[in-house]
Formats: sequence, C-alpha cells, structure tokens
Amino acid sequence: MSDADAAARGRSDGPAEPGALGTPGAAASDRLLAAVVREESARITAALTVSFGSFDIAEEAVAEAVEEALREWRMRGIPPKPGAWLTQAARHNALDRVRRERVLRDKVALLPAPAAPDDAAPADERLPLLFGCCHPALAPDAQLALTLRAVCGLTTAQIARATFSTEPATGQRISRAKRKIADSGIPLRVPTGPDAAARLDLVLTIVSVMYNEAHFVAGADAAADRDLADDALWLAEVIAGALPRAAEAHGLLALLRFHRARESARSVDGELVLLADQDRTRWDAALLAGARDELERAARLRRPGRWQLHAAIAACHADAADAATTDWLQVLTLYDMLLAYDSTPVVRLNRAVALAQVEGPAVALAEVEELADPLDRSHLWHAVRAWLLRDLGRDDEALAADLRALELTANEAERRLLASRAALSGR
Repeated sequence: MSDADAAARGRSDGPAEPGALGTPGAAASDRLLAAVVREESARITAALTVSFGSFDIAEEAVAEAVEEALREWRMRGIPPKPGAWLTQAARHNALDRVRRERVLRDKVALLPAPAAPDDAAPADERLPLLFGCCHPALAPDAQLALTLRAVCGLTTAQIARATFSTEPATGQRISRAKRKIADSGIPLRVPTGPDAAARLDLVLTIVSVMYNEAHFVAGADAAADRDLADDALWLAEVIAGALPRAAEAHGLLALLRFHRARESARSVDGELVLLADQDRTRWDAALLAGARDELERAARLRRPGRWQLHAAIAACHADAADAATTDWLQVLTLYDMLLAYDSTPVVRLNRAVALAQVEGPAVALAEVEELADPLDRSHLWHAVRAWLLRDLGRDDEALAADLRALELTANEAERRLLASRAALSGR
C-alpha cells in the first residue's frame, strides 16, 4: 500500500485481493482446477495459438475446457493427469471450432498435437502470451481483462467482479481486444531491442494493477480477495523467474511480497487496522525475507527503476520496529528519486505524505493543493488533505474533506473508517 493510502485511512496499511475458481468452501476438484488453470492455461493457449494460427480460437477453446472441467471433475472426480486432461479438452474444442467455422478444414488432420503440460513444457512459454495481452495497442482495461482471461484463466464473471464491471461489458472488452490482436497482427512474443524495457514496464504495471484491484472491491470489507492477489503475485514470480536479468521484474516481486506480508495485520474482523496500531508480529516473516532477497537481487543488477524504488520504500516501513521509528527522511529521499522515473499525481501525493512527516503539514498541504485538478475525483486525495488540515487545526475544512472522500469510495471498510474520522472531527 502507498503512503497516501495509509494517510488517507489514518495511517492504515496495505491493499486487498480478488479471484480464481476455488473458494474456501469449494470442493477439492474446484481447488485443484484453480491450481491447474493458473499453472497450465497460458501454456495451453500459447501452444494452441501456434498450432491453429489463431489466438481467438485458442483462448476460447481453453475457456470452454475450464468450464467443462468444472462440471466433469465434480461429477466424475479428478483425472489422473489434470493438466493433460485440460490440454486434450481444449484441443478438441479448438478442432470443433475450426470444423464449425469451416476454416482450415483440409489441414485439421495434419495439425500437430501440442505437448501436454505433464511433458515438462518450459515455464517461460507463458511470457509471450502475457506480453501479447499487454501490448500498448490495447487499452489498459482491455490489457487487464485479457491477461486475467488468457494468462490467469479467470472466467468472464470473475473478471467482471475483479474489475468492478458487468459480465456483458467485460465480455465485449475481451472480444474487442482479441479482434484487435487478430486484425492488427499483434505478435505473441517477448519483445527485444530498444522497446523491450518499456514493454516490460507495461507488463509489470498490469500485474501491479491486478494486485491493487484486489484491495478495493466495491461493497467489500477490509479483507483482501486472496485469489486475484495470489494470481498477481504468481505472475510476478513467473516473470522474475523467466527474466532473471530484469532488475525491475525482481523489484515488482519484492514490492508485492512486502505488501502481502503485512496482510494479516492490516485487516481484523473485516476492519482496516491503522499502521500505528498493527501487531507487527503478525507480519509474515518469510514473505518479508523473500521480499528483501528479491530487492537485493535487483540491486546487484545495477539497473535502477521505479519498481525497485517502490519496493525500497515498502522496505523502510517493514524495517521499522513500530510506526514511530519509521525513517521518514529516507522514505522522502526515495520518493524524490522515484520522481525521476514516475512523476504521476499519485506518486506526488504519496511523496507529500512523507514530506509532512519530515517538514510538517503546512509544507505538505501546499504540495497536495497543487494536485487538485488531476485528483479531485480521488477519495485518497481528499482524505490525505483532511489529515493534513486536521493537523493544522483547520477542523471544519478537514471535516468537509473527509465527507467528500466518503462520497467517493465504495469500499465498505474505507467508508466506515472515513465515517468514523468524520464523526470524531465533527464533535
């Protein structure tokens, strides 16, 4: 979670997460299917795309196979080789689509069978598909929806819930994105050359958005939707593992591990817990250690970037024994460095929170006021502004800002926190 999020919530900590196929009460077959889909769906889609020369046919065939598995495995039990079962079902679906559409009819019998996942397909087969789904020719919402569908294997309904959209709108978004890939000849490959770094940053941004979407579910409490966050963390691990020399991939993985490590202390009984009040013994020590390892691995590559700086800021919070001992000067310095890579209004808002800790609320408020135009519809901007106004003794203005923030968020846990702050301020 950003420092602006923390300030907006009264210095609470961390985001929340959305879903794949399994749920806590799901049958064993559903849970296993969720794991198989995550590990194998992108590989199967990539293999079928090569075999049939159509990303659209491949993606639809895999989606249909997942739905078939959900029904069949519940009725008949889990097959001996789940990945191979899913591969075969998807291939049959693709062949049926080709026959129905009378496309490539004469070539159907000659198509080579793709290797089943059980035959040890290399892990990085998923990367070309991921880069294709995150091509800059596609709109950001289409990139996210298509990645969740083709790479993570989520259904249209799950994607709609995860992105606060409707099923029809989500289905249309995915269909348009697939048509654009076909019509524009967008390649499903990992780019090389001068645009490689920018394309990787775009992919990492989509993975980060996936993780953040999991924490701002409309109407939800403070608990993260674990499936979507797990998918994002898994994707970050896939990318970092497949691109060991990509420092920024390790930087994003470190950042997500830092955030995830704090999850159990961030939400108690559905309520957001302020950072100052969190029980830090509940932070996941193994995840924190893994995050630090990834950050050190990135630093050894000597290619600094924005994801590493975001992770370094998260490390400052993780390293503090308590909220009072946070090294805010170091945090502010890291934000100053980050501005060279990312000077978006949200980053500047986060920097203002650190600035308030170092130079006081008046200086920080002046910075925040400059962000009024781009962030006026952001509940975080109004909430941070309320926090600073309250520190300056301008209680009436702080109350108005808190009430405006309350109007702009649909997450119930945030609404309860903001309402509580507003009630205290109005006394």
